Amino acid sequence: MSTFPGSPQLVKGGIVLLDPGTSEIKSMITLQYNPQTLSRTLQVQGTGGQGGANRSEALRLTGPPVETYKVDAVIDAADQLEFPGKNPNTVEFGIHPQLAVLETIIYPSSAQIRNNNSLAMSGNLEIVPMETPLILFIWSKSRILPVRITEFGITEEAFDSSLNPIRAKISLGMRILNINDLGFDHKGGSLFMAYMQQKEQLAAKMKSGVLSGLGVGGIS
Repeated sequence: MSTFPGSPQLVKGGIVLLDPGTSEIKSMITLQYNPQTLSRTLQVQGTGGQGGANRSEALRLTGPPVETYKVDAVIDAADQLEFPGKNPNTVEFGIHPQLAVLETIIYPSSAQIRNNNSLAMSGNLEIVPMETPLILFIWSKSRILPVRITEFGITEEAFDSSLNPIRAKISLGMRILNINDLGFDHKGGSLFMAYMQQKEQLAAKMKSGVLSGLGVGGIS
């Protein structure tokens, strides 16, 4: 990257973990390199259905679309290994710590597992499923998204002499949690509404076309 003083600051994507009750930031993971592509799909939530569905419902929506994201990121120890004295953990463990931070997002904590096992051993008939932190995927100020990670793949591509990984590709699949998932009173619900309103504001900046550009003079 250029060190010229006038160079724009590079904004990076990343993941923030919030306490679902207090909204306190528990952890923040900045992607080492921004992925070159980001794939998105939006599945319409309509009432029209197919076949014998009521045609009067064909234009109605039951809620926001189910939106999914997929990104492929790279983690590489080369920069850290260039200065081993400043990065002793990388010298000893490679990129294991970075991978572990990402992996433990989708693990319940060992303390939660032990606690639930103790409850089960004591005969407790109802054990509440373990709650994870609220995961936010941040991709610029226009996209601060509450998500659930649905797919997580790791391809380790290079290793040091102790077989610690020193380069890996990460594939993350995420489903955006919308207002139907979280409700209006949840922190994630309010973040989703802000994301949705941001879409509306951006859409309003788009200049509308004219029918003549489509080769028609009017619609009758």
